[in-house]
Amino acid sequence: MAKLERTLNLTDAISIVAGSMIGSGIFIVSADISRQVNNSLLLLIVWIIAGVITFTGALCYGELSSSIPSEGGQYIYLKNIFSQRLAFVYGWTLFLVIQTGTLAAVNIAFAKFLGIIFPYLSSTNYVFYTISTQKLFAVLVVIMLTYINSRGVKEGILVQNIFTATKILSIVAIILCGLFFGVNLNAITSNFSLQSADITFDFNLIKTILVAVVGALFASITWNNVTFITSEIKKPKRNIPKALIIGTLCTISLYFLINLIYLGTMPLDLIKNANEDIVAVALINQILGEKGVVIIAIIIAISAFGCSNGMILTGSRVYYKMAKDRIFFRKLAYINRRTKVPENSLWLQCFWICVLILWGSYSQLLDYVLYSSLIFYIITIFGIFKLRKQRENSKRVFKVPTFVPVLFLAVSIPVIIALTFYKPMYTVPGLFVSALGFPVYNMWKNHKNKNNKFFV
Repeated sequence: MAKLERTLNLTDAISIVAGSMIGSGIFIVSADISRQVNNSLLLLIVWIIAGVITFTGALCYGELSSSIPSEGGQYIYLKNIFSQRLAFVYGWTLFLVIQTGTLAAVNIAFAKFLGIIFPYLSSTNYVFYTISTQKLFAVLVVIMLTYINSRGVKEGILVQNIFTATKILSIVAIILCGLFFGVNLNAITSNFSLQSADITFDFNLIKTILVAVVGALFASITWNNVTFITSEIKKPKRNIPKALIIGTLCTISLYFLINLIYLGTMPLDLIKNANEDIVAVALINQILGEKGVVIIAIIIAISAFGCSNGMILTGSRVYYKMAKDRIFFRKLAYINRRTKVPENSLWLQCFWICVLILWGSYSQLLDYVLYSSLIFYIITIFGIFKLRKQRENSKRVFKVPTFVPVLFLAVSIPVIIALTFYKPMYTVPGLFVSALGFPVYNMWKNHKNKNNKFFV
């Protein structure tokens, strides 16, 4: 039987981490965050909190990946630490909502920003009933990227490396352009004056910040994707922790710097009221005028395309692993003998992403992608303490100080609590989808016991 092969090096792993994290969010979400907090310093604090959650989480996953170096990443961590049932619920939620819902939204974003250059790609230009040229193009992009990744991991990672390097350089170029040509003393004075720094620390402020963190986290929530592809990375016990640290640190640093540039070139009101919430366009307009719109559209399109490729590449490995464990469709465990990739898993993922795009409800799904993701992150990182007790005598290549998972939990749990009480639309649908996984798991186990070959 064909198996996954270790062909990816540290650079490839870093590319997956950073490339999967950097999508369209960083160019957009600061507008909504600004409207919520209505303060320049609080905008930066929100990004700092999101950075703390991201980096401490990545460090914790570095320890988990070095202790459990198997394909499937978070799925296999939950299985080994807690139970196969909980692991299935995570994989089920990942397939229905987290991975595919994010991919649906990212590809719509890709088509949307490309539509600025090619107006034919529009959400109002319908081809058939509610199917617009924008949606149709997004579907074609998903199919194309799936095909590229079905040809082999080398083909997929080549695309990933090219687009990750391009978008990192593009963000650096925006930062440098803003620093040398866009710095506005009036904007700095307005944003960081004593009046704007006058913050009343109370319960409402804490609630506002915790809810606003959602936007910043959405721009970086997919850092765990590299763990899905553990079996194809050389020396995973060392390279995955390194990739998580370097990739997340690089990304959150760029995120913080670009927000500093936003605040150093534009007054907060302009950030809050940026057209279509695309703050980066407002920034470039300040410097280059209207022609800057096309430049930013290209950068965001490149960013979304690279993010989509990385998530398509990695997500399929979780469904493959579930099928290999005989708790998902049996055919998904198939590895193509020539390409050495889980071909059926890739195409089923492609099908569901396309359904979400054409269905038109991807934006609602995206509302609770983050909530579901954060819940499973909290459960998994809490599992570090249990894993250490289970393997207290085993040697670890990488181990984080205890304060790291404690800090992650201390910051993340209040965010979940705030969302549960103050944004129930983020919670109820996501919890329903996850909870549905428990009876579905029982169904799969029953079919397994009956030796139903279609299922197991």
